[in-house]
Amino acid sequence: MEYRIEHDSLGEVKVPAEHLWGAQTERARHHFAIGDVRMPMEIINGIVRVKMAAAQANSDCGVLAPEKCGLIRQCCEEILEGRWDDEFPLPVWQTGSGTQTNMNVNEVISNRAEMLRYGKIDGLKRFVHPNDDVNKSQSTNDVFPTALRVSAALMVKEMLLPALWRLRGALAEKSAEFADVVKIGRTHLMDATPLTLGQEFSGYVSQVEHCVESLNAVLPHLLELPIGGTAVGTGLNVPEGYVEKVVEYINLYTGLTCVAAPNRFEAMMSHDSLVELSGALRRAAVSLTKIANDFRLLGSGPRAGLGELVLPSNEPGSSIMPGKVNPTQCEALEMVCCQVIGNDAAIAAGGMQGHLELNVNMPLIGRNLMESMRLLSDAIHSFSEHCVRGVQPNRERIRENLDRSLMLVTALNTHIGYDNAAKIAQYAHAEGITLKEAAIALQLVTAEEFDQWVVPARMCGKQ
Repeated sequence: MEYRIEHDSLGEVKVPAEHLWGAQTERARHHFAIGDVRMPMEIINGIVRVKMAAAQANSDCGVLAPEKCGLIRQCCEEILEGRWDDEFPLPVWQTGSGTQTNMNVNEVISNRAEMLRYGKIDGLKRFVHPNDDVNKSQSTNDVFPTALRVSAALMVKEMLLPALWRLRGALAEKSAEFADVVKIGRTHLMDATPLTLGQEFSGYVSQVEHCVESLNAVLPHLLELPIGGTAVGTGLNVPEGYVEKVVEYINLYTGLTCVAAPNRFEAMMSHDSLVELSGALRRAAVSLTKIANDFRLLGSGPRAGLGELVLPSNEPGSSIMPGKVNPTQCEALEMVCCQVIGNDAAIAAGGMQGHLELNVNMPLIGRNLMESMRLLSDAIHSFSEHCVRGVQPNRERIRENLDRSLMLVTALNTHIGYDNAAKIAQYAHAEGITLKEAAIALQLVTAEEFDQWVVPARMCGKQ
């Protein structure tokens, strides 16, 4: 392997000649060889967007030459196109501010700019310097949390919310389709009074709608950016007008509606907005687990379970039992939800590490957030397309379960009283006969009265 010599404030470093990173990245590759989880590209791209906006803002403020600004922007655009993904090798487990990754981005931009201008990398002197130019008016301490917020907001808007709306639409279609399917309700996993399958599904629709609401509720705080705070929030070395311009350019490049944090000290010493977002993801995971579990229960069987839903047969379910089909989409979604809840616990713990002027668990928080949103988005899409859209009611089983249920006797409460209705249910169960047969045998209700009063559709609000 060929090497070139690069240098930083600690001296010279041998760097693989084929790569664009520099001395600090190479040092970090050796000093943080921890695990195999690389910094997510969503975070890298978030930093790159900040660099592009900062370069243009610095140029507008007259502290960065237009040629340098143009080179930085071109390099950033190439990175965002995915051309240089392999140039970001550092793990999540590094310094808690993310300094090594910030410098990794600075060095790649700097060296790529040298390639564009001179056709080669000198390694010892640069036209575009990683600190003096790419990092101008910045510190890792304000860049990294800004990038996390920008990346997270983009994932919420571009991935997670569309996935949730897709699921909501699929469930709403089924709710309307199943509006006439009267079935027995269940509380405590025991028979209860009837409802329609459409009503049951409407509850799932509402759950998803509330997930969307909770995500939208955290966005205003999330979009408060600490950029311009530099090292500790004071804005040291930031030119006048820079903060407003860099936020304006971030919005231009992303389509977001970010604002400068009203208090940069809060936005750098704590990451409560990211903890709030994780809480909304946890809430979604809890709701989605309930929905997936209901699908599994209602689809259990097909002969020895509830068997009221027929789930799509996507693949064989067993390597030994021929013909077995399992609720795999439900299981995949539930596992993702478990992971999201675990990630949230780690994010909450990381959010507590805001000692004095800086939180030093930012890579952990960022990595877990990005994973949670990516997993949730993918799992929701899969569940919507490969389970919800294909689910059908087993009308024969539903009717059988409804007709055999003892809890239809509840309709008699207002006519013969709770105690007498209980006698009918208990007698029917003990003798293995229908409610109607029991009511007539006990001479508490005539056949005509029973047929008039015990109408399952009327019991769930359907005439």
